[in-house]
Amino acid sequence: MSRDVPIHSWPGSYYINSEKRWENGTLSVTRTMVRFISNQSKESLASFRLSRIMELKMESSSFIFSTLTVLEEGNVKHWFGSLKPNRVVVYNVLEHFWRERLLSPSSESRGAECKPSKGRELISLVAGAQRRLEDTGSVLSHQGEQFDNMMQGLEKIDSDLGVADKLLLELESPSWWPFGKLPWKTQQEAKAQDAARAGAAAASAAGKGSSRNKVITSIPAVVTKGGDSDLKPGCLLVLVSSVEVRDTNCQLLHRFERNDIDEIRVHSPYEITVRQRFIGKPDICYRFLSAKMPEALSVLEMQYKKKVEFMNEYSAFKATPVSSPCDTEGPNWNEGLLQRCQDTELPLEVPAGELSQLQVHVLQPSVSQAEAQELKQMLMQLKNLALEAETELERQDDVLDELTSSTDRATMHIEKHTCRMKRLL
Repeated sequence: MSRDVPIHSWPGSYYINSEKRWENGTLSVTRTMVRFISNQSKESLASFRLSRIMELKMESSSFIFSTLTVLEEGNVKHWFGSLKPNRVVVYNVLEHFWRERLLSPSSESRGAECKPSKGRELISLVAGAQRRLEDTGSVLSHQGEQFDNMMQGLEKIDSDLGVADKLLLELESPSWWPFGKLPWKTQQEAKAQDAARAGAAAASAAGKGSSRNKVITSIPAVVTKGGDSDLKPGCLLVLVSSVEVRDTNCQLLHRFERNDIDEIRVHSPYEITVRQRFIGKPDICYRFLSAKMPEALSVLEMQYKKKVEFMNEYSAFKATPVSSPCDTEGPNWNEGLLQRCQDTELPLEVPAGELSQLQVHVLQPSVSQAEAQELKQMLMQLKNLALEAETELERQDDVLDELTSSTDRATMHIEKHTCRMKRLL
């Protein structure tokens, strides 16, 4: 993935200390860098790594102008002013990516490494398990459809039994009663049916609630509702049945039910928009910006396949061609091999020119950073599949219980109707 593509940009001005003046331009943040490009000269006036930032502050210039200051290592202070939409938004985004960079400094050093066989074997094993779980999920889905068809058949039987009950009541009513059903029996039966339905609905809701509210993944993010003028720190929670937006105090801001989400737009690997459309009133739209968005994106792609839309700007973040596992940076191939693959069984006194004539066995690390990240995403997808399978199994358990009770109830009604018809005969 290209690290030079800006994740977010803001128009503003930069104070050039040597010339004692402000220069208009664009402040941008990438995965690892912060840059300010001049509008006139198109040159970079400031460029430094996020890992080199010592402090972020919102200050005032000459006690009047609101500015954002960044203190870099070496006591170098950068002043940014006239930021649009406002400096608070810029501060929240920079502070988020800076904090995440401090929490995962090893990701910067991720480069071309020797691909370890153990990592590839683990990935292939997890991929096989994922395929098996997907097949199991499709079988469970087909089984659930069969249960639903059985429920529809039982409901039809129950409806037919209700019609038969009405006809039997008319036949059993005395000749002097002009109506088809006695009033005291009607009230008693209605109360009994309402109580049975309420009890079944409560039991079903209690059984489904525990599984549908399980969290698959949770990531810190900068959140805004609608435009970019109100970006605030918060978090994004992906659950089995919904997507939740929460603030820094874990207070619920909004909950998108799974069936209510109409589209998920992916602007970059670190920025998405979730939208719920309405007719006759404004849509509900939340924008998320997070350094850990790739973790949640792999789960969202799986849960909302037909609703995820990749925007045109996402193509700029596609993976760039990677050099071969052991490309050389030194003057010859052997030096590059020794630099990239440090753990070897070769004695250090062997001349570099003789390396190609020996049977070299290179000890490699068990799992590289890139493979660990890929394994993490695949395990998140496995977790999502497992939770969905668990939810479907719990739903089918409820359906089976309902089938059992409905079958018993239908059998009892049939026997009762049979006795009543025999008495009429």
